[in-house]
Amino acid sequence: MTNSAAHKSQVSLWFRSLRDRICAEFEKIEDEYDLPPPVGGRAGVGGRPRFERKPWNRDSSMPPHPNPLPNGERELKGGGEISLMHGRVFEKVGVNISEVHGIFSEEFRKQIPGAEETGAFWAAGISLVAHMRSPLVPAVHMNTRMIITSKSWFGGGADLTPMIPNDDDAAAFHAALKNCCDRHNPGYYKEYKEWADRYFYLPHRDEPRGVGGIFYDYLDTKDWDKDFALTRDVGETFLNIYPRIVRSLMRETWTPQQREAQLIKRGRYVEFNLLYDRGTTFGLKTGGNTEAILMSLPPEVKWP
Repeated sequence: MTNSAAHKSQVSLWFRSLRDRICAEFEKIEDEYDLPPPVGGRAGVGGRPRFERKPWNRDSSMPPHPNPLPNGERELKGGGEISLMHGRVFEKVGVNISEVHGIFSEEFRKQIPGAEETGAFWAAGISLVAHMRSPLVPAVHMNTRMIITSKSWFGGGADLTPMIPNDDDAAAFHAALKNCCDRHNPGYYKEYKEWADRYFYLPHRDEPRGVGGIFYDYLDTKDWDKDFALTRDVGETFLNIYPRIVRSLMRETWTPQQREAQLIKRGRYVEFNLLYDRGTTFGLKTGGNTEAILMSLPPEVKWP
């Protein structure tokens, strides 16, 4: 695909811009919420929940990797920024961006296309997970990324995890993603939906994590502009559909029994992210920022 500095810069700037717009929209939703704040909600300036941003840099602000490479090489250089908000609508939402590069370990490079010989890589992306205070509002995940080794590709997707089943939300979410995919290739939605169904699945429980969405990886059609356009559209589509779902449900009342069901369902989210999530594995294997990697975990959870 590409290894140009211009393309790297373009991708990184896009992820930062998307992060800014998503955070602004989520803060706007918090401002629109006119019911009393729940116990445990945190407020920013003027009593309104706001994202707190925390930059990190592997070169200076983090401890040495516990398993350094020979000859003093570092597995990971570069850094990113964590944006985290605890609010009245969003019980915990994180929107992280990163741009990192370095050398994969001998063991891990065998698992990454194009990294087998030198282990050198560059990666940038955005990753978002929202755990909602209301059990009627579904949790959501979205991430997109670009990775370069001796090869290069885009990947990402979005998926919805209702705590309480809601067919209308699932249909609206999938319709938006289908329209997104169809704008770029009529075959993408079917392929990427099925990929998501396989990926967001808990084999040890024989159940899906949620109602799915789309998931794609290793996207390299040899037309960089076309592939980047799809990746941007996934972000735009998420920014359009998910706030609409949140606004339609955030003022609905719920019962203690529904909250209990939500906390138990969140346990499935934890199990998937710790056992099967490839992004978690990638971050930990390359000595990334643990706080950013585990941002996806919910603030409160139960197992029956």
